[in-house]
Amino acid sequence: MRKLTCSAACLLAASCLVAAQNPLPQKNNKEQPRGTEAPSKVTPGESPHQLTAQDLEAFLDGLVPSQLAQSDIAGAVIAVVQNGNVIFEKGYGYSDVKSKRPVLPDQTLFRPGSISKLFTWTSVMQLVEQGKIDLDHDINEYLDFKIEPAFGQPITMRNIMTHTPGFEEAIKDLITRRQLPDPLRQYLTTHEPRRIYPPGKVPAYSNYGATLAGYIVQRVSGMPFEEYVEKNIYGPLGMQHSTFRQPLPQGWDKNMSSGYQLASAASKPFEFVNAPPAGSMSTTADDMTHFMMAHLQNGEYHGARILQASTAQQMHSRTFAAAPHLNGMCLGFYQENRNGHSIIGHGGDTQFFHSDLHLILDANTGFFISQNSLGKPGQSLRDTVFHRFLDRYFPYNLPAAPAVASARQDAARLSGSYMSSRRPGPNLLDALNFLGEAKVSGDREGRIIIDAFKDPAGQPKKFVEISPNLYREEDGQAQVEFFTDYNGAQSFGVDYPFMIFMEPGVVRTKGFALFSLLEPVIFFALVLLGWAAAAMIRKHYQRPLVLDPVHRRRHRLLMLAAAVDLLFIAVVFSILSAAGELGLGQRLNPLFRVIQLLALAAVIVTIIPLYNLLRPWWQQRWWWNRLYDVLFAVSAVLFAWFIIEWHILSPSLRF
Repeated sequence: MRKLTCSAACLLAASCLVAAQNPLPQKNNKEQPRGTEAPSKVTPGESPHQLTAQDLEAFLDGLVPSQLAQSDIAGAVIAVVQNGNVIFEKGYGYSDVKSKRPVLPDQTLFRPGSISKLFTWTSVMQLVEQGKIDLDHDINEYLDFKIEPAFGQPITMRNIMTHTPGFEEAIKDLITRRQLPDPLRQYLTTHEPRRIYPPGKVPAYSNYGATLAGYIVQRVSGMPFEEYVEKNIYGPLGMQHSTFRQPLPQGWDKNMSSGYQLASAASKPFEFVNAPPAGSMSTTADDMTHFMMAHLQNGEYHGARILQASTAQQMHSRTFAAAPHLNGMCLGFYQENRNGHSIIGHGGDTQFFHSDLHLILDANTGFFISQNSLGKPGQSLRDTVFHRFLDRYFPYNLPAAPAVASARQDAARLSGSYMSSRRPGPNLLDALNFLGEAKVSGDREGRIIIDAFKDPAGQPKKFVEISPNLYREEDGQAQVEFFTDYNGAQSFGVDYPFMIFMEPGVVRTKGFALFSLLEPVIFFALVLLGWAAAAMIRKHYQRPLVLDPVHRRRHRLLMLAAAVDLLFIAVVFSILSAAGELGLGQRLNPLFRVIQLLALAAVIVTIIPLYNLLRPWWQQRWWWNRLYDVLFAVSAVLFAWFIIEWHILSPSLRF
């Protein structure tokens, strides 16, 4: 699945947060897809290096092994095609560290994650060609269950293929260590996410949407999804070492690469993607060269045709963009224009495998890379290798950023907190949203600084305004564009077009959320520590605390309220730590209910400090006693507000 860490994904994401001489000569005269021009051109330059097998091997042999060692990655595989030929494919490092099994490009199986979606989208477009699917019809026409209406509009296949159906992020049971027994239909009906945006308005990457598309392929074609892809894509393209099936077909496991968090750590079990059309594929780099060449040649590979040329061109063309000057969504592919070239592609991530596929359309060149380890934080092997590949063979001259007179005022106007559109909705995981917020701030030179996007040194990236509301990374190509979204709020887009960042509202900013969480936690921790220390001192000096029955009872109840709130926090962190190992699956449902029961108790005990204020606290002898009672009540209210506002008590465990 495509993870972004902004990540990342932010996330997401994102990892939000891809080179260029004149287009290389075409081997044939086939028309290239239209509508994929770069939104913001840079000036191409001439490369002193020819893209040949010999030069490419020398270049990558000097780059990749050192990057693997530096990032603590076990192994990787790279394949490059051009003009209908494979010019390079090679494995680096190990597919299994313990046995020292090497990575072989034509044998070792990798998990390309969401690159699998390109096969789902290609299947959809085959059925569009046959008149069996209409991109603009309500998808309920093709389903045997109903996606409930929202916002007065149906979802179309075009919405799904451009990641604009409006679904919240759905992550439960997405990747687990054991396969769910549910068939595809049951997964879709029991894991349907809420619709939080009108369709066609907000890009928000959706694994569920891609899974819906795969089920529609299954329904319309009359054959299981995995079988359809084998017959209509793998077969014609000669992809004999590729499968969506889980577990792997008998005998295939001997060629399956192990997955790792770090190469220096133990290998991980085979990952089960319970939304197969969104990311369950296993394949070799050699097989992926067949698929890349077929799309670069508008649906044809060695005389076999999987798409008509016009259909392939439609699939490769810019179809939706939230921001006019940034990369946009095609039909399934997304634009990755860089170095002045028209590039489309897709990334893919499971927990341990991380891959990218890039098609440089105007150079008839394809690039595939996959790594079998996450590697050290803050380092991206696949980005580094591809960008250096582009800069070597498709160099460019970065134009100077024009001065914008209103840069300082614009930076001040655009500063604030922004939340990713790819996010859980009003459910138990809503509180994770503020952690991924991006903070935009301006400096004295009129640049904006976005804390969620880091440079290689781990510092927030700086962006220079190059035209009103459009910014370019200082000394780089990444772009950010601000605009008003469908709801009239200020938002910004990034180079990855399947998500945007939106203003969350004052009370849902990261700063306020952290204050409403941390202030009570710190206050209650100090209260309990102070109470425990005072009790120990009194015991040591044999000076027991003398209180009348009323004050003794109130004192104990206040300590109970503080203890309940802190217990809630401790349990949440313990369970989320376990979730990292166990995965967010059905097995954790009882533990999530424990979180909610403690959250409910934390809300209820707010009554105690509020009731405590009903007594004439202002008549107490010491002013610090009065302040203590007020701070206790305010802290309890803030804590209860955090629990309610961030939907921790949501009764549904669907997320």
